[in-house]
Amino acid sequence: MAEKKTYYIAIADGEISQSSTSSSWDFKIDATDDEIIELREIFDQNYSTEWESFFRAHVPYLQYHFDRQNDKYDDGLSKVYSVIHRLGDQEAKQHIESMGILPTEN
Repeated sequence: MAEKKTYYIAIADGEISQSSTSSSWDFKIDATDDEIIELREIFDQNYSTEWESFFRAHVPYLQYHFDRQNDKYDDGLSKVYSVIHRLGDQEAKQHIESMGILPTEN
């Protein structure tokens, strides 16, 4: 089994660090290299989507809830929180559960 290491995640910046003191962070997780790659890819996709949304924002007649880029960003953010919930410490899990953003099981 692959070795897990502790990482600190800053949602707003999409930052993943092994140092708890280098910058502010939101969540602490334990993850393998492959799991960090998965999380990094989701952050990178969201970063690209943010730029698409930025350029789209100059089209004044398109409302937020009809914008596919915003839907993609929201979906990506939901995936980020799901991964952090799966890999996070107890505090991270409880915080994300309290946000009520995880998909519900039917």
